[in-house]
Amino acid sequence: MLKQFIIVSSLLLYTTLYVPAFAEQIVKKADDTPIVITSESLTADNKNNRAVFEGSVVAKTDDITMYSDTMTVFYDNVERKVNRIHAVGNVKVVNKARALFSEEAIYFDGEGKIIFSGNPKVVEGENVITGRQITFFLKDERAEIEGSRVILQNSQGLK
Repeated sequence: MLKQFIIVSSLLLYTTLYVPAFAEQIVKKADDTPIVITSESLTADNKNNRAVFEGSVVAKTDDITMYSDTMTVFYDNVERKVNRIHAVGNVKVVNKARALFSEEAIYFDGEGKIIFSGNPKVVEGENVITGRQITFFLKDERAEIEGSRVILQNSQGLK
């Protein structure tokens, strides 16, 4: 998700406009695969190169879906790409059979990583990992957990 995005020209139409109805914005990854972000409202501020999606925010790509209460997208108007995404409130990221939950998550495009904080938790099947902070590296499908607590379910029992 959120690997590398380009703000579509339609975002420019929303310059400093608040859309109180159901808002939908299409952005693109570097490979031109579309990412659709939906929310109850959108405030775009091209002067400061950011768009704020609020209320039941959902960002979908072909393989990852991110949910949050608020999502701020920071972009570079010159290069027409997203630099960072800051999701706050009831954050959930679903990737295949894995789900990551937290109160806050920040996606960094240049590094291809998402940092989860605020009671972060990874759930895969019956296995659960929690910690103070979880950093998920998208390209490697690798995670680093600070202050980890791991609960592994062994369905076959100990041998």
